[in-house]
Amino acid sequence: MPERFLLQVLRHLVARGILASTRGVDGGYRLERPAKDISLLDVIEAIDGPMVTTLPLNENLPGKSLAQLKKAISGVTDQVRRQLAAIKLSHLVPPPAGDLKRGRN
Repeated sequence: MPERFLLQVLRHLVARGILASTRGVDGGYRLERPAKDISLLDVIEAIDGPMVTTLPLNENLPGKSLAQLKKAISGVTDQVRRQLAAIKLSHLVPPPAGDLKRGRN
């Protein structure tokens, strides 16, 4: 992955309050909030913008068919948003080794 692209992604995550950045020799990035409070939807929307239903204009479809298509795609988008919102970073990344020893999850 090109460094420029990665830096752009990191800037988006900082701007949305998902990451915090520290400058300097000992600088870097860290989670701004606990992993249990950050969803995949948060990360995706921080990078790509809001996940919305959009359809290209198609004047060949009758109005009723276009309305049904919009409703179906909107339902799919809503379902995906709910599923992504339910998946937290804490579900995807194991806790640090020290936390396992102390019995934290």
